[in-house]
Amino acid sequence: MARYQVILAYDGTEFVGSQKQAIKRTVQDELEKALHKLGWSGRSALLAGRTDTGVHAAGQVASFDLDWLHTDEDLLRALNSNLPVDMAVRDVCIAQAKFHPRFDAISRRYHYHLFCGPVRDPLRERFAWRVWPEVDGDALQAAAPLFVGQHDFASYGTPPRAGSSTLRTVMNSSWRQVDDEWHYEVQANAFLYRMVRRLVFVQVAVAQGKVSVEAVARSLAGQAEGRKRSELPSGLAPAHGLTLVEVTYPTESPSHFE
Repeated sequence: MARYQVILAYDGTEFVGSQKQAIKRTVQDELEKALHKLGWSGRSALLAGRTDTGVHAAGQVASFDLDWLHTDEDLLRALNSNLPVDMAVRDVCIAQAKFHPRFDAISRRYHYHLFCGPVRDPLRERFAWRVWPEVDGDALQAAAPLFVGQHDFASYGTPPRAGSSTLRTVMNSSWRQVDDEWHYEVQANAFLYRMVRRLVFVQVAVAQGKVSVEAVARSLAGQAEGRKRSELPSGLAPAHGLTLVEVTYPTESPSHFE
């Protein structure tokens, strides 16, 4: 019996998130179904983090214990032959016996894609948010660095447990233009629930002239200073523009795919 670490990629469109739920289709449930076909008798496969309904992944990390007598490459092929077409294992390796993909992680990295257009584009909008009116790219790039460092992100999400800390440390927050799209990259030690989608929504509001950069800066100290959150517009960026691309660990492991 060995503990395996796998890298999962999935199109989140038809999944009700990653975490197993009664009746509804989830990433964890499909992975466990595939494992059962290989003789797995465990109670639960472990995931590095929860992704919302509609969110995609290129570098989700999962682990499970399995008595497997063949090679890692054979396991990769066997899993993929039993997984649905909108999900795949991209890498397999044996991990340390106590490895936990969630609790051992030291950072997670997400990408968000958007483009501007007055008319819907069905072929692009599965993986990117169509925004209109057009955004000011300079304003996007001015707002993003405000989130780098340790801040109180209470205005940007909810903690996993009621009353727990809303402090998070962001290592990178940046936008770059790729042809007619804008790509956002954010990496942090951990994220609040729906935090990335909220960050994107607020930055787009800045780039459309709906809220000031100064209001964003004030929001990051809001809870500590007893400020209200009313300066920021309410809302979230759509889930379909978001992809989990990397989970990192203290020791090197194959945990990401672009």
